[in-house]
Amino acid sequence: MLISESSVFSPGEEGVYSNVAMRGRHADAYSMYKRGTRDYINAYDKEQGSVRSLNGVSKEIGNPSWKRSFLYILVASLASFLYGYHLGVINETLESISNDLHFNGNTMAEGLVVSICLGGGFLGSTFSGLIVDRVGFRRAFQLCALPMIIGSSMSATAKNLSGMLLGRLFVGTGMGLGPTLATLYVTEVSPAYVRGTYGSFTQIATSLGLMSSLLIGFPAKETEGWWRICFWVSAVPAALLALFMEFSPESPHWLFKEGRAADAEAAFEKLLGGPYVKGAMAELSKSERGGEAETVKLSELLFGHHRKVVFIGSTLFALQQLSGSFAALLLMDKLGRKVLLIGSFSGMVVAMGLQAASASSLVSSSNEVYLSVGGMLLFVLAFSVGAGPVPSLLLSEMFPGRIRAKAMSVCLASHWVVNFFVGLLFLRLLEQIGPLVLNTIFATFCLVAVIFVKRNVLETKGKSLQEIEIALLPPE
Repeated sequence: MLISESSVFSPGEEGVYSNVAMRGRHADAYSMYKRGTRDYINAYDKEQGSVRSLNGVSKEIGNPSWKRSFLYILVASLASFLYGYHLGVINETLESISNDLHFNGNTMAEGLVVSICLGGGFLGSTFSGLIVDRVGFRRAFQLCALPMIIGSSMSATAKNLSGMLLGRLFVGTGMGLGPTLATLYVTEVSPAYVRGTYGSFTQIATSLGLMSSLLIGFPAKETEGWWRICFWVSAVPAALLALFMEFSPESPHWLFKEGRAADAEAAFEKLLGGPYVKGAMAELSKSERGGEAETVKLSELLFGHHRKVVFIGSTLFALQQLSGSFAALLLMDKLGRKVLLIGSFSGMVVAMGLQAASASSLVSSSNEVYLSVGGMLLFVLAFSVGAGPVPSLLLSEMFPGRIRAKAMSVCLASHWVVNFFVGLLFLRLLEQIGPLVLNTIFATFCLVAVIFVKRNVLETKGKSLQEIEIALLPPE
């Protein structure tokens, strides 16, 4: 299934071109790119005239059809589905696993089975940017599916604790790759006017994966050996991801960055349609400014010109952890990312306040349950419409193409680290300081998030990736 990098997205393989003349035009375009981005931009601007809008779309022909890219978004969302599935598959099966593999009652071993995925996820997330930059999205998705297939098979056939831990570690590596790849790919192949809606698909897919794992795992406590079936099942969507990515277009942004302008045109034609290719390519050319081929170092992300957007991304993911997805699907492109984040974190402040109040001595025992349940329901609702789905999409839009993959891997690494410690310490802190103080701390982090978003986050609704880059990082 894994094919060499040199075979990625050849025009003949995709069947996009039908005559020699078109091939010649694309070859000329590629030559112009190699001579310099400025000449390439001028050539496109001259060819298309003055009707192109800022989003790279001619005003006279409207927006490209969302249907052209829809199936590819669904394929990429399989990576998020697998992420959710593997997060939840252990919930219903852990008791049966511990009994069959003879570590029942060993809380440390049970904790390792649950959390070792987070270690693998941190590794996968850390190297995701490097992998995408080297081999592109199609091959990176297939590399994401591979450890999930191997890890699921190892877990399903495990005879002891060591075998199960090794399988879960493999799966975790794929889990770390998946969310980054899905978010970046959706951002780079979606038309600007539906990017928010499509970005919500990854969150919905995660929720569907989680629910599927719970439903499939439900018989595990009653049926001997059913937990092995649960792991075998997860290999199926992973195999489908690897297969369908073979027929999906590569990101035009990655192709252009690699100097493959002709292939980038072909990808735009497949994703947007022929009339939109020229405008999209010209806009893409302007944003790259000829510096895309340079290697991005970690020190540049942390201390260089792009440190502010990397800091914003890492902080948003951290606050997401310290602090119903279909509502976000409808609202992302209507209200905007920033509005949803502020409203979401504000709702979470109120929710955590209700939770803290329910644990105080000022509330009667008869009202305690209403405040607690009401606070929890409000928290889930507020999280699902903003803090859950928005950060990953927003940050993938805000990062310039030159650093997008590696910067996202840095930000998601912070997500895995904070997620690990929250999961590790929550019950301990609850026992030591009590629900009143703990919920007050979480409410404070949510309030910090509201202030942080108001001061630092740029609204990206309806803007092209190139407009966003210019707004955040004006030419020096």
